Amino acid sequence: MSLLIFTSPTLMCQEKAAARIDSLFSAITRADEPGGAVLVAIGDKVIFNKGYGIEDINTKKPISVNSIFNTGSVSKTFVSNAILILEERKQLSLDDPLSKYFPGFKNKAIAEKVKIRHLLSHVSGLPDNRQVDKDPVFYLTADDAQNFAPILQTDTLVFEPGERYQYSNPAFNGLALIIEKITGGKWQDFVRKEIFAKAGMMESDITDGAHPETGVVHGYAKVKRKFKELDYGEEPTFCAAGNGGIWCSVSDLHKYFLALNKASFLPKEMISNSMEVKTFPIWSPDKAPANGFSWFSTKTINELKRIGHTGSQGGFRADFEMVPEKNLLVCLLFNTPYPVTRLMTDIEKILVEEKIL
Repeated sequence: MSLLIFTSPTLMCQEKAAARIDSLFSAITRADEPGGAVLVAIGDKVIFNKGYGIEDINTKKPISVNSIFNTGSVSKTFVSNAILILEERKQLSLDDPLSKYFPGFKNKAIAEKVKIRHLLSHVSGLPDNRQVDKDPVFYLTADDAQNFAPILQTDTLVFEPGERYQYSNPAFNGLALIIEKITGGKWQDFVRKEIFAKAGMMESDITDGAHPETGVVHGYAKVKRKFKELDYGEEPTFCAAGNGGIWCSVSDLHKYFLALNKASFLPKEMISNSMEVKTFPIWSPDKAPANGFSWFSTKTINELKRIGHTGSQGGFRADFEMVPEKNLLVCLLFNTPYPVTRLMTDIEKILVEEKIL
């Protein structure tokens, strides 16, 4: 008589989901082209983690779970957390006006109106008046200060601070500069010490001028059926690190997720509050706001609360999404423009069907 060994339904569901996710990405990627890395985890347990394609069209090095990608605007969550660390230490207030840190604002009244909390929530009303199209060569190497300098010349707000939402990259260049003004050092060093180190993110890096010349993935776009590099040196504003300068592997982003859960670098209540949708008394649109301090609050396909951020910069695409009710993380990093939002939905569908989500 043979001995039957039964696997728990939960483990079986995870294995089936992993196989289906692998099939999904194996079908759309090629081993000899730029691709990406995918991670799905429940708490500290990784249920799927795999790389597809190559990091570099010259070296042909395969993408792995430790390959380091530019995360685009996922970077904003790190800058936001760094600001909150300074708030927790009482080195700043979220109600500080920009005039406190940028006395060179042309319109002093605007600098008094706009507060740090407005920058964090994309409701400042500051226009993005950078002349990127007219001067793309300058913006190939322009840093945070050079990207924020045009904002200091603002004469008129697009709307009153807190009145409505308008996504702003320069807002996070400004926040990065505020970190430097308070700490007296580079904001990149502050994030390395206060977030990366405490989260154990040993593979991560941050743009500071040129991106790391070695040890990272390159971004690409397909032009006339050929892949062309599209990152530092080809993509304007790529050096504007406060809005998109964090480089991570999916493995390190899992550590970031765990550090958020364990409150490794901020008190739990501050982390939770940062992810709650922020409302303002003069809000005017019929559509309710959907973002906290950098984090966006949306719904999964089965209507569970999802907290996360996408990223798009040069040839890079990213999506970092958490489902708190299930302690679930889904993370996508690509080095060519794959439709990460659609792929996130495809993964969620699999997780729902396999009774994980």
